[in-house]
Amino acid sequence: MRDLGVGFRYLLKGQRWVARHGKQYGFGLLPGLITLVLYTAALVALAVWGADFVGWATPFADDWSSPWQGLFRGFLTVVLFALGLLLSVLTFTAVTLLIGQPFYESLSEKVDRDVSPDGTAPQSTLPLWQELWISARDSLRILARALVWGLLLFACGFIPLAGQTVVPVIGFFVTGFFLTEELTSVALQRRGVDLRARLALLRTRKALVWGFGTPLAVSFLVPFVAVFLMPGAVAGATLMARELRGEEIQESDEDDEGDEDDRNGANSANSADSGDSEEISA
Repeated sequence: MRDLGVGFRYLLKGQRWVARHGKQYGFGLLPGLITLVLYTAALVALAVWGADFVGWATPFADDWSSPWQGLFRGFLTVVLFALGLLLSVLTFTAVTLLIGQPFYESLSEKVDRDVSPDGTAPQSTLPLWQELWISARDSLRILARALVWGLLLFACGFIPLAGQTVVPVIGFFVTGFFLTEELTSVALQRRGVDLRARLALLRTRKALVWGFGTPLAVSFLVPFVAVFLMPGAVAGATLMARELRGEEIQESDEDDEGDEDDRNGANSANSADSGDSEEISA
């Protein structure tokens, strides 16, 4: 359970890193703002024309008597908008990362150099177009997995009591896992780690992943928050990717105080998982 706290601290460390590097934070906001405008326009269109679409898609209900026709189509309209909202939450990170690939790649490299003891960062040997293609392809694969989970949880939502209590909590943990995969992919793809290997790596430290991604998934439900947290989330995910890969992390002086327990906790978790822990130096 200690990994839950360690994952959350990586999320906070990422936000602190971009707060200390204002220029990187400013550049990192641009992709999120562009994505936000696109998604807002799509959701507004869905709210305005959703009822018309439902009416067109259910011609068999044209002859139904009142109030059943209105109740049925109203319910479907609400479900359609809810699915659109869920889809926007699940895909916001992937689309933002795709749009902002050059921005976040540069930010992630700077984080790697800043915390690396030798001041270097892993470099991708692939051209930009190929990186974009791999990122888009992997995002579609993750989206397919997320949609399966989303539909399953949506169906479980009709279970009395559990559907209104347990299922939403599970939904946040599932969303948090996929968010973390998307965010860590920036650093891990640069290291040549493919999608299957990334998923296997994340599953070895699920509590760490949930501690990072679940609070982020909850915060992303608040309008506009995702835009402002994205740069720090990418920075924190880069730090966590180093942790998952067993790479050494050199903390800055202002992070040293109060972080010794974090490093000890991370090292203990590594020892339990692999039996061959890697020291995180300060």
